[in-house]
Amino acid sequence: MDLKIVEIAKPNPDLNVIIGQAHFIKTVEDLYEAVVQAVPGVKFGVAFCEASGPCLIRHTGTNDELENAAVTAAHAIGAGHVFIVMLGNAFPVNVLNQIKTVAEVCTVFCATANPLTVVVAEHNGARGILGVLDGSTPKGTENERDQADRHAMLRRFGYKQ
Repeated sequence: MDLKIVEIAKPNPDLNVIIGQAHFIKTVEDLYEAVVQAVPGVKFGVAFCEASGPCLIRHTGTNDELENAAVTAAHAIGAGHVFIVMLGNAFPVNVLNQIKTVAEVCTVFCATANPLTVVVAEHNGARGILGVLDGSTPKGTENERDQADRHAMLRRFGYKQ
């Protein structure tokens, strides 16, 4: 078995990406429907690595740049049944539950805007994701001021009252 490290390239460093694994060719269409129903006017791209038959990267979206970024990430990862969603004007919290309810979704590895590295195992011509490296390591523990900032940010974004 060989291990590969795949850095996920994003057209904008603040772009959010969701990476997961599913099991059926209709995943790309079902993910599209889940995301557009969750956020009206959402800009996104989705790619799905087919794992049998023609083994194509299936893709769709509402924004060409984000769709191309999702396809590029799918090519780089190259693991069967993996999907990538690149989100433009939405956050993962806005679509994650809808994505997880798609019947063929098996797991979600990450949902992040952080720098992202995917750890991929390769064996006998097949690839799979072992895990992800999401962002940076902790630099300390929050103090009272940090807690107050966190509370204020969540209220500013409308996630808490």
